[in-house]
Amino acid sequence: MTQPLTRRRAIAATAALLAAARATAPRGAFAQGTTTPEVTKATLGYIALTDSAPLIIAREKGFFAKHGMPDVEVVKQASWGATRDNLVLGGAAGGIDGAHILTPMPYLMHTGRITQNNQPVPMAIMARLNTNGQAISVAAKHAGATLDAAPLRKLLTPESKVAMTFRGGTHDLWIRYWLAAAGIDPDKDVQTIVVPPPQMVANMKVGTMDAFCVGEPWNDQLVRQKLGYSAALTGEVWRDHPEKSFALRGDFVQSRPRAAEALTAAVIEAQRWCDQPANKAEMCEIIGRRAWFNVPVVDILNRAQGNIDYGDGRRVENSPLLMKYWRDHASYPFRSHELWFLTEDIRWGVLPEGTDTAKLIGEVNQEAIWRAAAARAGVPAAEMPAGTSRGRESFFDGKVFDPENPAAYLASLEIKKIVRG
Repeated sequence: MTQPLTRRRAIAATAALLAAARATAPRGAFAQGTTTPEVTKATLGYIALTDSAPLIIAREKGFFAKHGMPDVEVVKQASWGATRDNLVLGGAAGGIDGAHILTPMPYLMHTGRITQNNQPVPMAIMARLNTNGQAISVAAKHAGATLDAAPLRKLLTPESKVAMTFRGGTHDLWIRYWLAAAGIDPDKDVQTIVVPPPQMVANMKVGTMDAFCVGEPWNDQLVRQKLGYSAALTGEVWRDHPEKSFALRGDFVQSRPRAAEALTAAVIEAQRWCDQPANKAEMCEIIGRRAWFNVPVVDILNRAQGNIDYGDGRRVENSPLLMKYWRDHASYPFRSHELWFLTEDIRWGVLPEGTDTAKLIGEVNQEAIWRAAAARAGVPAAEMPAGTSRGRESFFDGKVFDPENPAAYLASLEIKKIVRG
């Protein structure tokens, strides 16, 4: 005889059904339900630089698939300008949803400073991809420069060409800082030009430029081809400096927050994998493949392991200034670091004086999602930074950047080009 369905019996029946479902469902399926990505696909861009390795490894090692996004594509970009243009276009229109990118670029896109018709494209920085790992290289004919660029004062002229990879980007800021510290004005005493990273060595070979700043493997390739030497590692300019970032379009993060978190978690797992010494050789073999860099492993591995041949007789083994992907909080997007990049872009007129940097960082930096993604990736709480600032930073020439007083830092710099807002 059927009994009436009372409230108590209904609750009991529901509990029984849930218990049965839990018994048959995979462990954790209920907890994971709220974190399931809204989509399984995203298109991410990269430039052939060693610091793009976390995106490539996340694809090759299945970390994207592990976090519910098996259809992620990682697509080579011809230049940082192409990266920008494809981000503006967006993945749905045949462009890209996110990228391995120069840290200042998302801010310059977000403000419309580097987009067509100055149209802002909302962007989000999800993680830092690495610290260190870049170098300033000089043509063999200009011997003598090291961390001190002063020997070049007599060798360079206003016609000399000094290359970087994108105006206002990290490589632009490193080489400007290095030159200016030696009293060389990068806007008056030389010509600064833009050259895509993979074309740096070829341009030096035909004698069209005198120095450049870029990431690896191109500095080491220059040395191996005996076309020039590394005057300095950028880690010597600023030890453990922030470098590239993993960024997504703002609308992707807003409309697909779980997918954004999943992508970031996969990148974090890849960063932890890349930073294991036992994995370095395999990492370099993977990224050197024709499908990715099409570069001999020998051009990548030495500096990835911290073995530096500067090309002018100096050699360092096991340098602490090697590229870091995870160690020492390399992955965490410190807001204080992004403030330094914005301050330097104000210094050189890329951003106007009076830019509301706090507001801008608050809109672009997604450190809260980074923390959620790190937890999702299994990172212990003890490995996460306690705050959003790494504190005061010191540079090779004695300058100090205090994120609590960026104006004082800016005032201390003798060579600059401030544009009134």
